[in-house]
Amino acid sequence: MRYEEFTIEGRNAVLEAFRSGKTIDRLFVLDGCKDGPVQTIVREARKHDTIIQFTAKERLDQMSGTGRHQGVIAYAAAYEYAQVEDMLRAAEEKGEPPFLFLLDGIEDPHNLGAIIRTANLAGAHGVIIPKRRAAGLTATVAKTSAGALNYTPVAKVTNLSATIEELKEKGLWFVCADMGGELMYRLNLKGPIGLVIGNEGDGVSRLVREKCDMIASVPMKGDIDSLNASVAAGVLAYEIVRQRLQ
Repeated sequence: MRYEEFTIEGRNAVLEAFRSGKTIDRLFVLDGCKDGPVQTIVREARKHDTIIQFTAKERLDQMSGTGRHQGVIAYAAAYEYAQVEDMLRAAEEKGEPPFLFLLDGIEDPHNLGAIIRTANLAGAHGVIIPKRRAAGLTATVAKTSAGALNYTPVAKVTNLSATIEELKEKGLWFVCADMGGELMYRLNLKGPIGLVIGNEGDGVSRLVREKCDMIASVPMKGDIDSLNASVAAGVLAYEIVRQRLQ
């Protein structure tokens, strides 16, 4: 189901958004504000485990589209988030081993949208993103996905490493992209698998990489030493597809 809005401004509007069950990605609050209604909104945000950023009035004024933010601006997801269990259920219903994308800190919404598009075309059952330091399901992501967001579930989790551990208990193996890894063609990427793609600049974080069972590298013959995150995701995803078709 698609949400009608992405930016929500004003105390009543933001409070009603929380109470109506809208998925709020991030709440921006006037720094130092002790006003009762604003504190009520902050409590609602904490109850829903929403990221809260306290910021200066000048910054809120810049973000505001109406000039009447009243000290609070909320960013709502353009689409609803799914649950990881929904993805595993979808794989089971199709009679397929689970194939998931896990994105470790993808901050560029264009990259996120492109990866969701690739995940859909590669037959993945879902995409998992972390709650912090990562792009959410904005309108830009939806547009870049070229419609794939309507069909590919995306889940947001608090701790990616813990999610990997939980999925390992359900039988999944995990491979992450890293230039120091084994050539992807030499790895067995069949069966229930999670493909982990790292941040555009730093790659997969150490804690997440240590949770992975395999580290895969993409062969490169050019003069530079790295691929765009969405391109790397596509190359590795289709090696997984190739092996699953054998």
